[in-house]
Amino acid sequence: MELVAVIVAAAAGFGFGAIWYMMLAKPWVAATGIQVDADGKPVDKSPLPFIMAAVAMVLVAGMMRHTFALSQIDTAGKGLISGLGIGLFFISPWIMINNGYGGRPFRLTLIDGGYATFGCALMGLVLTLF
Repeated sequence: MELVAVIVAAAAGFGFGAIWYMMLAKPWVAATGIQVDADGKPVDKSPLPFIMAAVAMVLVAGMMRHTFALSQIDTAGKGLISGLGIGLFFISPWIMINNGYGGRPFRLTLIDGGYATFGCALMGLVLTLF
């Protein structure tokens, strides 16, 4: 059952990312400096970033499940708040550090950090529903 929970939570995080970045596509592309074609779509259409994202979601969901089990985070409210905290206080600051040293605009940190925060909150919620 735990593996199913991890996969469903990872899928929820991945799906949320699709919606998040579709809504914020223009500011994200502008902040990253990615080259786009006339339709505004990235020139490099490699599936590799999507594969890497799917693998990363499984890893994050798996570690969250493990941490939740050790910490007795077992209700939807605890899962939601704990996931939110992981995204906001672990992942987002790391994104900020990487973007800061990389000379990236702070707007990119807000977009990517927002995804990490709300995506982890959703994953935490899903993990506690199983």
